Amino acid sequence: MTSSPLARLDQRVSACRACPRLVAWREDVARTKRAAFADWTYWGRPVPGFGPADARLLIIGLAPAAHGGNRTGRMFTGDRSGDVLYQALYDVGLASQPTSVSADDGLELYGVRVTAPVHCAPPANKPTPEERDTCRHWLVEELALLRPTLRAAVVLGAFGWQAVLPAFAQAGWTVPRPRPAFAHGARVDLGGLDVFGCFHVSQRNTFTGRLTPGMLREVLRTAAEAAGLS
Repeated sequence: MTSSPLARLDQRVSACRACPRLVAWREDVARTKRAAFADWTYWGRPVPGFGPADARLLIIGLAPAAHGGNRTGRMFTGDRSGDVLYQALYDVGLASQPTSVSADDGLELYGVRVTAPVHCAPPANKPTPEERDTCRHWLVEELALLRPTLRAAVVLGAFGWQAVLPAFAQAGWTVPRPRPAFAHGARVDLGGLDVFGCFHVSQRNTFTGRLTPGMLREVLRTAAEAAGLS
C-alpha cells in the first residue's frame, strides 16, 4: 500500500540531522535517559506531526520535550504539557481519549493535527533562531500538504507564533503587514484560514494559572467551530 505524501514527509522529518547542536542533545538525552524512564527505548530523533492528513484544525507548539516527545516519538506525549493539551482536546470532542502516553496507545485525533516549528528537543527548551529557521521548510511542506482541508490553526505561545507566520506566508496564505502580534485569544484571518493565539501549555503557565483548562478549552472550541468541526 502506498503511503500518503504526509506520511512520507513525516518519515523524512524523522531522519533529519541538519542542526548539530540539536542532534547531539536529543541523542545524548536518549542515551542517558531519566531515571523514571530507564526501561524505555527513547525515540531520540526529530518528532513528526501527529494527526490525520485531512485535518481541518492544526495545533502548533514549540518543540518536543526532552523526556516527552523525544522519548515517545509523538508530539506532546509523555509530559505534563501533553497531559493538559490532550485532556482539553478530549473534553471538547476532538480526541478519542484524554491521555497520550506512548505512540501505540490507540489515541486518535478527530480532524486535528499537532505539529511544531522545531522538530527536535532543544536544550533548556530553547531552540536558537537559526535552528528555528533551518527547520521551517518542514513546516512549510506540512502546511502545503494540509492546505486543501485546513481551515483553522491554534498557535501555542509567542515563539510558535513568530515562527509560524512566515511559514504560512511561504505556504501561500496572505499574512498581514505588519505581522500581527501574539496574544492569548488573538484571532487573525489569513484568507480562508483563521489563526488563533493561545498561551503555551507549559508547566510554567498551567501551574501558575496563567493558562487554565477552561481558557484552553475556550480557544479550542472557538477554533473547532471556525474549522467546521463542531
